[in-house]
Amino acid sequence: MLGLDWLFNWGPPPMKFDRPPVGLLAGWGRFPILFAQKAKKLGIPVVCVGLIDEAAPELEGMVDRFYWAGIAKLGRMISCFKYEGVEKIVMAGKLHKVRMNVSFRLLRYLPDWRMICAYFFGNRKDNKDDTLLLSLIDEFAKDGMTFASALDFCPELLVKEGQLTSYGVSASEEADIAFGWEMAREMGRLDVGQSVAVREKAVLAVEAIEGTDQCILRAGQLCPRGGFVVVKVAKPKQDMRFDVPTIGCGTIESMYKAGGRVLAIEAGKTIVIDQEETVALADRYGITIVARAA
Repeated sequence: MLGLDWLFNWGPPPMKFDRPPVGLLAGWGRFPILFAQKAKKLGIPVVCVGLIDEAAPELEGMVDRFYWAGIAKLGRMISCFKYEGVEKIVMAGKLHKVRMNVSFRLLRYLPDWRMICAYFFGNRKDNKDDTLLLSLIDEFAKDGMTFASALDFCPELLVKEGQLTSYGVSASEEADIAFGWEMAREMGRLDVGQSVAVREKAVLAVEAIEGTDQCILRAGQLCPRGGFVVVKVAKPKQDMRFDVPTIGCGTIESMYKAGGRVLAIEAGKTIVIDQEETVALADRYGITIVARAA
């Protein structure tokens, strides 16, 4: 018998896998795509739930079973994974948190009952990133599902220590990196954001809900002469299951538009998407990327 889960998911009967499938909760960006490609190479079946307006549509053809779910449909997400026999899930991709502040958000996203109970009646002290994501993990745990780090499957995405680009840094830029590193670390400890933009040991912009790219562009507006340094680091107690610092070609495009000169990231704790292409783009624009140990 298919039971009520089949009616809820409006899909075919659950697949029969030769080995336990991994669930992929997919947000925005290329990270979910790279994870799906790596899992296929490893012969690991993937059941993906893509977040509407976030996940890339091409994911549907890259995994063994795919479902769409709205960002406020927590019950839908849990039901889809449970229906396919998923016990271990990874998160990959960005969720644009600014969506939480749109007008008439309840009407726009129509949260299901599971989300209403978790978000409005859950025992949370705040709505910081870690708080929200850990409460999400707790909801899945109630149905017997645990979360792992997607990087357990593709650790090669984590950047190694060293200078990635052809261009080095000056003494003043080194000083700004050191200054910005301390500031970014403290912002991470407070779970505010991962990035800061610095010029001459003065903070130009701090990343918050808007994300790294918008933080960089704002720094460019506040420092029209450009030449500033952007530092992006992991939180002091970074949970590698989610919200791992990530850069890619989009980050470099933002640096170029804003007039940024140096991008300093944390080695072993930062994902570089399409590293070869990202580094080549930075070289073309005369931007330095350096990965430093904590």
